[in-house]
Amino acid sequence: MRNFDLAPLYRATVGFDQIADLMDRVFTSDLPQPTYPPYNIEKTAENAYRISIAVAGFAADDLSVEVKESVLVVAARKADEDEENRTYLHRGIANRAFERRFTLADHVRVTGAAHADGMLHIDLVREIPEVLKPRRIEIARTQTKQLSDKDVVDAKAVN
Repeated sequence: MRNFDLAPLYRATVGFDQIADLMDRVFTSDLPQPTYPPYNIEKTAENAYRISIAVAGFAADDLSVEVKESVLVVAARKADEDEENRTYLHRGIANRAFERRFTLADHVRVTGAAHADGMLHIDLVREIPEVLKPRRIEIARTQTKQLSDKDVVDAKAVN
């Protein structure tokens, strides 16, 4: 894997620490990314998104969705109620605990979460503040003064 030195980026920029940290995490991450549980990220409108996570076997009470410092954390922990009394001949359904993290962009907030049919749907919306939205600046037009006959002076040669 390639190693990139991001030190010049830190020295030459101010206020881009999050981007540099994100790039640093991506380039130095030699650990394989977790694949459980599978998820989709879809764009539902111009400024709206939905994360759908397959959480088969988990009840809504087993799941937690939190936002901490622009990081969405989805976690699940299955309560071990009858596990001691059960004997499995084959166990192919993974009910293992998980924690999945999603880094949210600036001005993205979670609007809701719903659990249905083994899927956890998390709705997000990007709300751009009025200060950051483009705005049209009106160009003022100056009134041109109409010249009358009394404002006009005849030029005469003086010699």
